[in-house]
Amino acid sequence: MKILTSKKNAGFTLVEVILALGLTALLLGLLSSSVFIIADDWNRNSDALDQSLDEALAILQLDRSLHGAFPHSFTNQETLSRQVYFSGEEDYLSWVSTVSPQRAAGLTTWELYSVAGEGTYLNMVPAFSDNPRFRLDQMEPALLLLGYEVEFRYLYEELGENKVWIEEWEAQELLRLPLAVYVRFIPQDEEKESLEIVARIRNDEHRSIQPNDLEIRDL
Repeated sequence: MKILTSKKNAGFTLVEVILALGLTALLLGLLSSSVFIIADDWNRNSDALDQSLDEALAILQLDRSLHGAFPHSFTNQETLSRQVYFSGEEDYLSWVSTVSPQRAAGLTTWELYSVAGEGTYLNMVPAFSDNPRFRLDQMEPALLLLGYEVEFRYLYEELGENKVWIEEWEAQELLRLPLAVYVRFIPQDEEKESLEIVARIRNDEHRSIQPNDLEIRDL
């Protein structure tokens, strides 16, 4: 006597297929969200790194330029006297340097200042035998450090050989450059740290023009 046995189908039911598709879609959604979050974090970190590298390069160029500050002289057309170019205030500085970012031959005039709510601007023109101020006024400055304000101090040696940091320096009156320049870049973002430069100026005196011996505080 033969016993008939029924074989069960080896395939999936419709409910199992729907559950599998649903779980697959859920996993793919979670995976795509994770990839998006990681990519977004990578882009933010990459942008922050690029900005940090740009800031470091800008600080390095300014540091080299200030170390290479030069007592460039020109003739005052009104008095016909020789004057040294270097104009420094608490929030503004313009100087002539032997350093050029393009490594071009000759002297370069640098101008550095900040605009509140914007950042620190830089202007550069070649330095010839005349007053560089005229060419600076004709050039459009470039935004160097976004979101930073700048302040300066200048190292002065008094008659008693005491060295003090002062807030202004006018080389047209003193006929020499400061011994050193201190630059501080203050970020508007409180989470960032200040950037600083302390540059010693070796060529602070002109070869032929004698410095003024008056006390700077009396000027």
